Amino acid sequence: MPFPAPHSPSTATRRQPLAELADAVTEVPLVNGTSTRFVNFDYAASAPPLASVHRVVTNTLARYASIHRGQSYLSRLSTAAYERARATISELTGARSDDVTIFTRNTTDALNLLQTAAPGRVVHFDFEHHANLLPWRRGAVTAVPAAATLGGSLAALELELEHERAVLVTVTGASNVTGECVPLSAIAQIAHRYGARLAVDGAQLVPHRPVDLEAAGIDYLACSGHKLYAPYGAGALIGRRDWLDAAAPHQFGGGAVKTVTLEDVQWKPSPARHEGGTPNLVGAVSLGAAFEALHEIGFDTIREHELALYQQLLDGLDRLGIAPLRLWPDLRDLVGVASFNVPGHRPDLVAAYLSAEHGIGVRGGKFCAHPLLQRFGLGDTGAVRVSIGLGTSSEDVEAILGALDQLITDGPAWEYAEVDGYISPVPDPRPSLDEVLATSPILP
Repeated sequence: MPFPAPHSPSTATRRQPLAELADAVTEVPLVNGTSTRFVNFDYAASAPPLASVHRVVTNTLARYASIHRGQSYLSRLSTAAYERARATISELTGARSDDVTIFTRNTTDALNLLQTAAPGRVVHFDFEHHANLLPWRRGAVTAVPAAATLGGSLAALELELEHERAVLVTVTGASNVTGECVPLSAIAQIAHRYGARLAVDGAQLVPHRPVDLEAAGIDYLACSGHKLYAPYGAGALIGRRDWLDAAAPHQFGGGAVKTVTLEDVQWKPSPARHEGGTPNLVGAVSLGAAFEALHEIGFDTIREHELALYQQLLDGLDRLGIAPLRLWPDLRDLVGVASFNVPGHRPDLVAAYLSAEHGIGVRGGKFCAHPLLQRFGLGDTGAVRVSIGLGTSSEDVEAILGALDQLITDGPAWEYAEVDGYISPVPDPRPSLDEVLATSPILP
């Protein structure tokens, strides 16, 4: 879907948060001695839990017991909840009837698991997130340089597959730097034409777009709960069973075995094969609940909300003379992620300034995508990243644009220096981290 024409939000089109977040911190301290409403623009790093997801977690904890091998009523209930979450995720990602959904810690863990199962050379682009870049280096791998256009990049991928056989093409579904979404169906057709399968790093894509494995021809999908408003330590790998059943278990341990002697072990098939040890019941249930919540809201509604706010952000950045990073000017499908630099100010200082003086959370750095930042000539400094989520409002966008305008016009009001590896206001009159943690109810 292309972006709408540039506009400023009228009263009728102003956007309020699309969903309720769970027990979100509403105020943060500022260096001037006051406090302000926290404005979160760091959803691409980790999204807070949805209130609906948090309620499911609370209910699960009230009935928590060991799963898969216990005979108690609560143990069987917990097992049923765990397996229901697996079935929910399979259904809502369009998994085929013979696919398998394996619970992992996160996207990185899922792709590391898939790397051990891939029986040959892997091909990916050079703009991948580290989660979809580093695991493949343990085997035969080729990085295809992205061309100046999307069409040229797809042609380069096809030439690489034609030149030398590969068993797997793996690609980031949506960039955590530029927000650009690659055409997965087209890439699947190219991969399958040359006998390769397609894996998708869906960490940034799944919170914003529906994914249908069967319809799009995706063979494997990896995702993370902490990007999906379910930050309880679980992710998933969904896809074809044969490679995963043939691979060595991801972790050797109880639950993954049929029988064990001192001389031998017989392993179960997937998914149990790769879920050794006591599974993360809360993480799995929360991940299933997050998928349900997003589908209940509706991805058309999510996309409309995000596009309106994103266009408001882009219009404002343009007025400030700031151009977000883009790989392909011919690609129009983006999620709400914009990375940029503010002339005359280091990205880490911009992030520190926005937090200390305005209570706004963004990310400053290289976003675990170092090769991509190097392509943009920002390998040493990185950039500032703003990411939109279900809790973002028009007021939030106005707040960050106003803060950036003030920075460009007047500069920061405080002095900043590196302290313990972070750029921090000096002095920093806000309560120290130790003081906050010492009074936090989450600690004994």
